[in-house]
Amino acid sequence: MERSGEKPLEDGEPRGFLVPECGVHLRQMNPSDLDEIMTIERASFSYPWSARFFLQELRVPCARYLLAVLGERIVGYIIYWLLLSEVDIHNLAVHPAYRRRGIGRSLLQAVIDEARDHRSSRITLEVRKSNEAAQRLYQSLGFAARGVRKGYYSDDGEDALAMALEFDS
Repeated sequence: MERSGEKPLEDGEPRGFLVPECGVHLRQMNPSDLDEIMTIERASFSYPWSARFFLQELRVPCARYLLAVLGERIVGYIIYWLLLSEVDIHNLAVHPAYRRRGIGRSLLQAVIDEARDHRSSRITLEVRKSNEAAQRLYQSLGFAARGVRKGYYSDDGEDALAMALEFDS
């Protein structure tokens, strides 16, 4: 896993680990992965992030990308910020053809493990109030609702449920 002082990997730099329960290999993102990520993004969201936004995120020093790879195909990703004392998850998606196989759970668990290793106090995220499947996944991993952010999503004005996973000090 990438640590807070490290930069994103350059093309061809191997790093990652296998998640046996779903046969997926997790690794860091390279800029050459953007086309596959955009395919998943467009298939997953009515209002997808732009490729330019993904590239901007890559330049943020605290930003981390973790990809789920099955064979040679990227099937999911999670984007988060590893901050001084907490982690903030910005985006999580699994290609629709590969959902309900534990891939999203594996990506989240890897971030949880990194947050614990980093001695973070909590992990935060926002999720659409209408996305009950995602809320159930987060709750199953210990996240709890902390409030509602009215009109959070600028694309359609939907409210977000703010969730957090708190770690014992």
